[in-house]
Parts: sequence; C-alpha cells; structure tokens
Amino acid sequence: MIDLQNKVAIVTGAGQGLGEAIARRLSDEGCRVTVADLNGENAKRVAASLPNGLGYAVDVTNEEQVAAMVQATVETFGRLDIMVPNAGILIAEPIEDADVNKWRKVLDVNLVGNMLCCKYAAREFIKQQSGAIVAINSKSGKRGSFRNSAYAASKFGAIGLIQSVALELAPHGARANAICPGNLLDSPLWQDSLFEQYAKNRGMSLEEVRKFYEGQVPLGRGCSYDDITNLVVFLASDASSYMTGQALNVTGGQVMNP
Repeated sequence: MIDLQNKVAIVTGAGQGLGEAIARRLSDEGCRVTVADLNGENAKRVAASLPNGLGYAVDVTNEEQVAAMVQATVETFGRLDIMVPNAGILIAEPIEDADVNKWRKVLDVNLVGNMLCCKYAAREFIKQQSGAIVAINSKSGKRGSFRNSAYAASKFGAIGLIQSVALELAPHGARANAICPGNLLDSPLWQDSLFEQYAKNRGMSLEEVRKFYEGQVPLGRGCSYDDITNLVVFLASDASSYMTGQALNVTGGQVMNP
C-alpha cells in the first residue's frame, strides 16, 4: 500500500514541466512539498497552488543555496522524507565543436547538483534513520546520446552517484533510486529547446524530429508525466522498501538494458 500522507518532499527544477508535475503529484498523495527552482517566481507560483507548499529559489550548483533549501524545508515542515533531484539542463553539440565551458556546465548542473542534493538530504536521513532519494535521470544514463556527450556523461555519472549513495544510506534505513525516462516530447524542455536543437543537429524539420523519436519506441509514443510520477510515488513510499541503488527505465521499450 502506498501512503505518503504528511511526508515532506523537496523537488528541484519544479517551477515547470516534469518537476512541477512531480511536485503536484506528491502533493496529491498527501505530501508537504518544497517546490525548488532556479526561477524563484515560478517556484512560488507552483507552491502557492498546493495545499502545503513552500516555494524556494535555488541554484543546485551552489552548495550554500542547497544547504539553505534543506534547512528551510526542515524549519518549515519539521523534517525531510523525500528528495527528488530533478533540475537539469541539456546542451547538444557535436563533439568536434563542443564548447568545454558549456560541457562543464551540463555536468555541474546534472551531476554536481545531484550530489549536493544527495549530500544535504543524507544528513537529514541519517539523523532520522529513514528517507528516500528519487533522482530523475534519463535513458541517456544507460547508453550514449548522438551529439549529446555532455548530457550522457552527466547522466551516466549520476547513476553511479545514486548507486554509491544507496550503499552509504542503507545502514541508516534510507534508500536512493533513479528513474530513467524516455523522451518527454510534450514537455517545455522539448517544445522550447530540444526539437530545435535536434532538428539543427540532424538536418530535419521539427515534425520529422518528432516522428523520428516516436519511431524509436516499441510502444509508439513519447513518455508522459504520469508515466514518471507513478514511479516517483512508488519509489518514495514504503511499497518499494526493498529497492535501493536501482536506475529504472521508463522508455516504452526503447531501452531494455538493466
């Protein structure tokens, strides 16, 4: 049975898109939620629409800000039960033209940002002897991504991070898992950025890009927010109490490796 009533969660990158959907779903399940985002206005907007929400502006690459976010959550809600590191960026470039500063930025947000969220969540979980990290990763954490090396490298690294954190948290009754979604074709990330990036990289029209990515999926469609939030709820709850260190594919069959 899944019961998240009165649990306390932090979701980063929750001012829009998948992060917002995760925050809303956790709230619907009874959680008190810190909605964290680089765009503080978006975070506050989403939080204000929840029964028990706290909007918080945070740059996940800034350790002082991440520490303050966790502290504010504990001061407001009394504890921390669930950490969802979701904030991420993608800059797609062919390797021969890759800008090293942009490459490092992707790793800084997607990998170092995850580490900082895990670090400060772990401190609370060890005190409490309970807690769950549910990191949002990607299918690109399981296999290389064409002209997208920084993103794939960051996501491969983040799976290693979660497995390592899981080993450290296990003696304290806390867990860490990751979700590897397929392509969220209707998300703001794709609509506002990725379709254009991939169209340029592949020499395709926007519609051809969509058909290309849908055609790679055995189930024939892109990933939806519900596909991901269903698993977030499961991994955050005691229903998954014997699962830790896992990176679970949600790709419609596009990626089938363990």
